[in-house]
Amino acid sequence: MEAHRERPKTELDELKRIAVMEACYQHFDPAAYLQYNYTPPRADFERSDSIVPWKLNCLHRAFTDDDLRGDVLVDVGSGPTLYQVMSGCERFERVVLSDFLEINRRELQNWLHEGKSSLDWTDYFTYVCELEGRSSSAWAEKAARLRSVVSDVLPIDVHQSCPLSPGSLPQCGADCLVSSFCLESVSPDLPSFTRALGHISSLLKKGGHLLLIGALGESFYMGAPGLCIPVVPLDEVQVCASLKASGYELLQLCIYHLPPDMKVGVDDVTGVFFAKAKKA
Repeated sequence: MEAHRERPKTELDELKRIAVMEACYQHFDPAAYLQYNYTPPRADFERSDSIVPWKLNCLHRAFTDDDLRGDVLVDVGSGPTLYQVMSGCERFERVVLSDFLEINRRELQNWLHEGKSSLDWTDYFTYVCELEGRSSSAWAEKAARLRSVVSDVLPIDVHQSCPLSPGSLPQCGADCLVSSFCLESVSPDLPSFTRALGHISSLLKKGGHLLLIGALGESFYMGAPGLCIPVVPLDEVQVCASLKASGYELLQLCIYHLPPDMKVGVDDVTGVFFAKAKKA
């Protein structure tokens, strides 16, 4: 009976902590975030040890696997970024972007419908085209392909058991999920991160794949000038355990360690993980 009485209090405490994080995100600035993380040195396409090319290479290799293709790809927590679906848009007939913040959804919509963005994505498209063995001049064709397959930019809440509104996806679920730097950045603690992994699993069909990119050893990042957003500090063991606890079979785990000059003061991240997993 003691445990029964305590459980609602524990859940209420977690809801309060999540509400604090949601309030913090109301001051998020997409343009500043993109400048901090998606320009050189972190997005230096002439350097093999730059973090953005590493992520794009991981995604390219994953999306060229024969088992990663199908009808629906969902990007969970897109933020204001597009790079995470540049390879996947060639492999799926429909791409769904999503984010909790209206300001981020508006940033994505502006690029999709008006060609406007706080960041010029041309170098990203060019780099992915080169990874695919295509001419760098094919970047406009790839951008057009992405625009043509994105069907929706939807609100999402990974702390809800049903993160997307009913009817957003086929009844059987999506064929693949991709999520980059979302779950650890919106969860107040490790148990909440693990539960969020379980919640997004409800969007995925049985046997479908999850491509998860996230920060290692990070306790905060800058979401706007003067705005430090707390992050769940993860290590490799915790990532593997959370995936297993949430019903995923881990197929691949790659680790990137930040060179000293990639530590530019906008966060305290020490590394990045890329995980490919399958829903059991």
